[in-house]
Amino acid sequence: MSTAEELQEHAEHAQGPFDKRVAASMAIIAALLAIVSVLGHLTTTEELLEQQKASDQWSYYQAKSIRRYESEIARDIFASMKNEKLSEQYVKNAEKYKKDDEEIQKEAKELENESHLKGKKALRFHFGEVFLEVAIVFASLAILSKRELIWYAALVLALVGAGIASTSFLLS
Repeated sequence: MSTAEELQEHAEHAQGPFDKRVAASMAIIAALLAIVSVLGHLTTTEELLEQQKASDQWSYYQAKSIRRYESEIARDIFASMKNEKLSEQYVKNAEKYKKDDEEIQKEAKELENESHLKGKKALRFHFGEVFLEVAIVFASLAILSKRELIWYAALVLALVGAGIASTSFLLS
């Protein structure tokens, strides 16, 4: 076989059905990767926002606790001065702040839990992303080596990645 014929045969082989199947699967995997990547980034952003909200809520809780403590001090001062009217006013303030503290603390814990949940979801998206990226590498290797086994490995890796990413929707 001459060099020209050999080159022609390789050119035809490069456009063969195997390369087309692998290239098509790579395009699908790349699209899945893009979707999972965006979802992972969005979920990470949501996690950070929820954590910031929880932090703000804890700061609010701390401010209310300080106000409660100050009211208790004022109550004690006025009680020691035998000024029952002002002392009662600060008793009511302290009780109000204590009630507020419980509600604020409950909301802060809920926001923390939501942040942790978003973190778990984001982690699953990121692990799925890794598997999808490796699947694209394997598909590229399959085209270069013309080995179907490597392509099948790429497909399995892509399914695993998509499966891991999809489990984030099961968390609630």
